[in-house]
Amino acid sequence: MSNSVPFTTKELSKQTWGDFERMFGKPGEWVTCWCMYYHRARPVPKAEREGVPWKQRKEKIVKEKKKLTEEDRSHGILVYDGDDPVGWCQYGPREELPRIDAGRRYKGLGLQQGSERLWRITCFCVDKKYRNRGVASFGLKAALESIKWKGGGTVEAYPAARRGALATWFGTVSMFDAHGFEKVAKFGKSNVLMRKQV
Repeated sequence: MSNSVPFTTKELSKQTWGDFERMFGKPGEWVTCWCMYYHRARPVPKAEREGVPWKQRKEKIVKEKKKLTEEDRSHGILVYDGDDPVGWCQYGPREELPRIDAGRRYKGLGLQQGSERLWRITCFCVDKKYRNRGVASFGLKAALESIKWKGGGTVEAYPAARRGALATWFGTVSMFDAHGFEKVAKFGKSNVLMRKQV
């Protein structure tokens, strides 16, 4: 493990798919998700999950994620220490990550959307050995630069507002504050919705 910073980043793509697989093949809380949750407007039906061995379900999830990546319908930033992928930040346009829209909490906020494109930053994954070293923030900065390069718009995030509220996945309010996001509304019991124009 290198003690030097800065890290480096690369976009998720067909060329970096192998690194994404290596990142999500590491032990961690995210290994059953592969960042597919927010791509689906609704949960996978119970009948499709019950009684199906994990290996079989995983193969299906990975195949689905890879197909979206090849079609440029899955976006994210891989953070590296040398050649080793140690972090991940998923982002994408609203239509690519529809699960938020399907939730009652989000609908209940009645948020106004202007003419700008709406982008979402949904989750972070950081190798356990690299936590509390700025990996998530480094990935967030790269994601914002990528969104700006793609035309920009309103960027939305859902960080944890209290300790222990899955900040590992969603990031913290202080991290988003540091990158110029502003609080818009409470988002459930443990999170807040924040936005920034880029």
